[in-house]
Amino acid sequence: MTGGKTRQKMHADELDIDEELVERLVAAQFPQWAGLPVVRVESAGTDNAMYRLGADLVVRLPRIPGAAHQVEKEQRWLPRLAPALPLQVPVPLCKGVPGEGFPMAWSVYRWLEGANAFDEPIADLPHAAVTLGRFVVALRKVDADGGPRSFRGGPLSSRDDDVRLAIRDLGADGTLDAAAATEAWETALALPQWQGAPVWVHGDLLPGNLLARGGRLSAVIDFGAVGVGDPACDTIPAWTLLDAGTRDLFRAEADVDNATWGRGRGWALCFGLTAYHYYRVTNPALAAVGLRSVTEILAARG
Repeated sequence: MTGGKTRQKMHADELDIDEELVERLVAAQFPQWAGLPVVRVESAGTDNAMYRLGADLVVRLPRIPGAAHQVEKEQRWLPRLAPALPLQVPVPLCKGVPGEGFPMAWSVYRWLEGANAFDEPIADLPHAAVTLGRFVVALRKVDADGGPRSFRGGPLSSRDDDVRLAIRDLGADGTLDAAAATEAWETALALPQWQGAPVWVHGDLLPGNLLARGGRLSAVIDFGAVGVGDPACDTIPAWTLLDAGTRDLFRAEADVDNATWGRGRGWALCFGLTAYHYYRVTNPALAAVGLRSVTEILAARG
């Protein structure tokens, strides 16, 4: 597993994590791997830090206290979800506990080979569109009983204040057409809400969480946002990754109705606006994906 590039802290409460800390944690809790080389995986991820451990393993640690709950969630649910999915996904091998000055649980996974789509754009977009569509369908068919609520599984209105703040600021500095962005957002807010039972969603299908080998999509990583809710949020890659020529391929395979597709466009707009607004200095790779999403959405309305 790998990621885009950032070293600057993105959050006020972000912890200090480095190779030496990971070496101490591994040696203390998993002595069978003590002495294996530890190498930071450069990542545009905002919640977790990753360190490759030897050739075959990766250590994943929460960057911020607010991400601590993701460890238990992935430990519990990924082994259940993985067998049903048509792409490789990370499955935890073991769980670490607080220690060596690090206050939260952490995980060790098997390393997944591949380049993420932040660093190396996927060459075969039609294959990615079809495969991702099948992936989200397979995920939402898994029994959702007892699943945790996804942070993007509820109504778009829960993000209204953040989106309007981003539109105001980005319109004021000339980054975007505030009137067009507001119209697109209000159109999404007005759509019918999801009336079905909650279904499983990945919740964060951004380019940095998609791996490819030989130019073709091969794996989906980072299930920190996984949960149950409205499936609309899992159409986000239609605007963050795909283009006008492949978007309909994804939509056909994802099998969503017009209202769900429209809410998904709203989630992509929400992500794009808020990510660019918050991360344009501290995480330019993620901010660039956000701006690309907004640009795609507003261009299609023109």
